[in-house]
Amino acid sequence: MDFKIVKEMLKKILLVTFTAAVLACHAAPQPQQLVQGVSNIMPDEKQALVCKEIVALIENYNYKKIKVNDSISSLVLDKYIKELDPYKYYFQASDIKEFEKFRNSLDDNFRNGDLNAPFYIFNVYLKRYNEFINFAFTEIKAKQNFNANETYVFDREKMPWAKSKAELDDIWRKRIKYELVNLKIAGTAEAKNQETLTKRYRALKSQASKLNNQDVFQTIMDAFTETIDPHTNYFNPANAQQFNEDMARSFEGIGARLQLENEILKISEVVPGGPAFKSKLLSAGDRIIGVAQGDGEFEDIIGWRIENSVAKIKGPKGTKVRLKIIPVGKEMSSKPVIIELVREKIVMEDQSAKKKVQTIQSDGKPYKIGIITVPAFYADFKAANAGDPNYKSTTRDVRLLIDTLKRLDKVDAIVMDLRANGGGSLVEAIDLTGLFINKGPVVQVKDLKNEVEVSEDTNPGVVWDGPLGVMVDRLSASASEIFAGAIQDYGRGIIMGTQTYGKGTVQSSIDMNKLVNPSILQKLAALVNKNGTIIKTGKEDVKLGQINLTMAKFYRVTGSSTQHKGVLPDIQFPSLYPMDKIGEDTEPSALPWDEVKKSDFAPVADLTPFKSELVKLHEQRMDKSPDYKIMVQDIAESKKRESEVSVPLNEAKLKVERDSLEAKNLARLNSLRASRGLAPVKKGDKIKKEDNFDFIQNESLKIMADFMQLANPKGKQFVKTTGEFK
Repeated sequence: MDFKIVKEMLKKILLVTFTAAVLACHAAPQPQQLVQGVSNIMPDEKQALVCKEIVALIENYNYKKIKVNDSISSLVLDKYIKELDPYKYYFQASDIKEFEKFRNSLDDNFRNGDLNAPFYIFNVYLKRYNEFINFAFTEIKAKQNFNANETYVFDREKMPWAKSKAELDDIWRKRIKYELVNLKIAGTAEAKNQETLTKRYRALKSQASKLNNQDVFQTIMDAFTETIDPHTNYFNPANAQQFNEDMARSFEGIGARLQLENEILKISEVVPGGPAFKSKLLSAGDRIIGVAQGDGEFEDIIGWRIENSVAKIKGPKGTKVRLKIIPVGKEMSSKPVIIELVREKIVMEDQSAKKKVQTIQSDGKPYKIGIITVPAFYADFKAANAGDPNYKSTTRDVRLLIDTLKRLDKVDAIVMDLRANGGGSLVEAIDLTGLFINKGPVVQVKDLKNEVEVSEDTNPGVVWDGPLGVMVDRLSASASEIFAGAIQDYGRGIIMGTQTYGKGTVQSSIDMNKLVNPSILQKLAALVNKNGTIIKTGKEDVKLGQINLTMAKFYRVTGSSTQHKGVLPDIQFPSLYPMDKIGEDTEPSALPWDEVKKSDFAPVADLTPFKSELVKLHEQRMDKSPDYKIMVQDIAESKKRESEVSVPLNEAKLKVERDSLEAKNLARLNSLRASRGLAPVKKGDKIKKEDNFDFIQNESLKIMADFMQLANPKGKQFVKTTGEFK
């Protein structure tokens, strides 16, 4: 964040925690309690240090100003157990009873960097998980009676914990039987089903064997920080890198998407324009079995965790990497091909803002409408700070798209599609709003001291002065809500969709390395692990991760917070997502809604007179729309299915249920296809991509056509501008 208050807070954080970090490695926790029958995963000194710092940050700089005490400890324990075993498949009641001894001590332990208790709990979980995997291998081969009238409870969240190993075995038995009956109903032979399921559980066992203390620490910190508030989050080094790459919409590497398949790293896609694409030496389906840096020795990566393999393949632009490849279609025993690539900066265009144009007929008149889909509010802050004039950002991308829509496509209106846009950079939300308003306040931010700062668009003029619509849904959050709220408050456009998520808090990303005395990093770098090998040789190699800390709340220019309430659209659709399960108001640790003083802003227009007529025209179409009718039915049935917690294990009964549901869905699909003049499809047919229909988007465009007819019948300029946009 580049707000003054956040900068001041970060300076204070650095001063306070710098001293604390000097003492961070002195207090040694008690030896960890070991779990028999499993390779115990242990915490390390880096994690102890990070844990201490996170406690200090939360107590001193989290917006809630909360004290980490016994009450918090109790909540963390419950949340941690739930994150490990949400449906009560693994822990026994006796395990839960034993964990009670930690209920009121986690707060003190975390403050001292003692992670032994949660690591012990995880090792118990790992033991139970491995017991289940081993049980599965035996049960898969057992003779099954698919005619018995048994029921499998797949959602055990509200059920009691299993009281004995025998009770847990029965739960596991039914789970394996359910997986086998599913495969049987699909029509494959018993032997093939056993082989398929055995492979599946071997893969699960392999994944479990690769778990390390970073995975455990991440889970512990998730439970801790989310108990404080839903959006204070710690990211371990690997997750921090991924988060920052997602925010920047770019990374440095060879330009290939990778996946793990049977312990082998496989190329799933070659990114257009990247080194792999330009070399023409790699194809989707190729398998990478070895990696070498520059002219160095090859490392065999078969069986590695995917993130470890990816870390070897990624690297700074301009550096060389060599790969051992088994080309697609070749046997694994084939002689590998060695290729050499020079890494480059890869821009993820497929995850960036995009445009398309559709023409809508209304009362015999065609309207060309440009649709800009914005998946997130992203910005490459590293490139921007380095002075790169072409750094990647949402606002820069959208500005170029608008220019094309105006000059080449000559659209009559623009719709910003922010559905499923979970937010991102607050600065980008402000700048993006500035493309559509002529200067003025966009958002208000209240800090830890309850001081309110108004953040404004300071650029004169607008990039688009024509009719504007914004599409939102329940997954539109944070920066999306700032943008949509500002457009609504200024009367700049029509908001269409469902009530948004309701995230009205501001997070600051803090690099944990910057909080720690360099001498401590040097000591950590020199530590020797259990195998007697040096971890790293320099402090720059010791990565501690980052924390996104909730330090402020934001408010609309009207003074209302979007926290809990979100943005209510002008034209509302039924929500495709369950409102009682998704949203800030469903989070027990979320901050409350409140208000601040209204900022000094001048609305562009008063659209109130048009909204009631737009709603009326929309509802008239919905009364006659088969798409709307089926959407409402689908939502109702989805809600009904969400309440189901069990399924029959009787093959005949389960098949009747599945066939009935598939027949009903197929009938609905063909009814909709018929209404669009498309041929019916049969069970198992693949739907062509071009046949997919976005009903909500299509109706939103019709609403925009209505709006243009009502509000701008003579084609007059919709927004008055002053000066050019610079």
